[in-house]
Amino acid sequence: MTSAPDVPRAADLLREALGDRLLTPTDAGFPDAVRLWNGAPGATPALVARVRDADEVALAVRVARRCHLPLSARAGGHDWAGRALREGGLVVDLTALRRVDLDPGTGVVTVGGGATAADVLATLRPYDRVVPTGVVRAVGMAGLTLAGGYGPLCGRFGLALDNLLGAEVVLADGRRVTADPHHERELYWALRGGGGNLGMVTALRYRTHRLTTVLAGMLLFPLAQAGAVLRGYGAVVRDAPDELTVMAGFLPGPAGEPVVFLAPFHTGDPAAGAAAVDRLRALGTPLVDQVAPLPYEDALRLFDGGMADGNHYLLRTRWLARVDEPVVAALTAAAGAVSSPWSAIALHHFHGAAARVGLAETAFGLRADHLLAEIIAVWTPGDDPAPHRAWAEHTSAALAPHALPGGYPNLLAPEETDRVRLAYGPNWDRLCRATRRYDPHRVFSAVPTLPPAPDDGHPVDR
Repeated sequence: MTSAPDVPRAADLLREALGDRLLTPTDAGFPDAVRLWNGAPGATPALVARVRDADEVALAVRVARRCHLPLSARAGGHDWAGRALREGGLVVDLTALRRVDLDPGTGVVTVGGGATAADVLATLRPYDRVVPTGVVRAVGMAGLTLAGGYGPLCGRFGLALDNLLGAEVVLADGRRVTADPHHERELYWALRGGGGNLGMVTALRYRTHRLTTVLAGMLLFPLAQAGAVLRGYGAVVRDAPDELTVMAGFLPGPAGEPVVFLAPFHTGDPAAGAAAVDRLRALGTPLVDQVAPLPYEDALRLFDGGMADGNHYLLRTRWLARVDEPVVAALTAAAGAVSSPWSAIALHHFHGAAARVGLAETAFGLRADHLLAEIIAVWTPGDDPAPHRAWAEHTSAALAPHALPGGYPNLLAPEETDRVRLAYGPNWDRLCRATRRYDPHRVFSAVPTLPPAPDDGHPVDR
């Protein structure tokens, strides 16, 4: 039986250690502390603990459990479903844990649990080194990594989680542990793909890669050429070398009509890269042709500002084995029926190094070549969400008959529990055992996150 939350007691215990870094809804800094990229989620936590180090994280976790408060963590604030905020709960604000340290001798970078991709890449840039990231620099590295980490370097260097060498974690009982190949090996396995339900990560260690520049940029084509461009894209990604990873999809265009985009990232021989881009360029008549050798950090800046903070977002996702004719038709129809001039569809390319990792090596549940379809419905605050939700749901349903089971856990909705289970495939049972081992009272996994803990008869004592 769950005890009632004791917010006053939690506030007293935390204020003693944090002082004015503990925020309540009446404090001036509270609105900024609970602001997320997606303005739609409406949960209001009772307390925000702005921690400065792992010891304070551990204290916050112990207090939340002792006082029976729902617990969540906020770092990059880019979880579209609003899992960083729980109604009446305690938010552990990790944004001050942003230190990034590179060991030039080993090439290992240590990253604070609140650091963003921008923080990491800025530190590595003087050394011509990179870590695989997503395409949005403002996204927190911990949240990206723990569930997967698709990105433009996927083919060459794997997912973000494939480069995770170890992590410092606060467990549900407040203990601080190291998870790596030599310590807490089962936790290390589960963290790489299992999401944020095994503990609160305060630091991560990554393998870095030397990379001076990438041939990257954006090709935009008119909507009328969508069929030809997407068919050609499907052929390109079927035989793409590791060095070439290409995003595609639809972005907002002039006068509210979407445009088709291709975003190549080539990390190999310049001549081979130029030939690959020429092949993409020839798929249609580009409206915009901006591809050039760039530092990786600058290439990601092409995506800055694409999705404005504070708008309302709803995401749906499908895993696609290929971009064949039925998929082309479904995507083109969805772009033509878009309900908002700000909505978008993105296809993320998974292949190469990421596909050569054994399925049992990490908790991540799909290692075959595929495309991740990200359906992004966007509307402004005050607009009726119904047509935008309907567009996203209809697009997802149209792709479903052509999709692989499951979907990317970072993008699945909290209520899509059946698809969450399918997303982990044969790793599901092992991941559930790890969740029970490291969080037996469901301090973390009681929230609607990934994966939901099974009902195994254990009492929930929070």
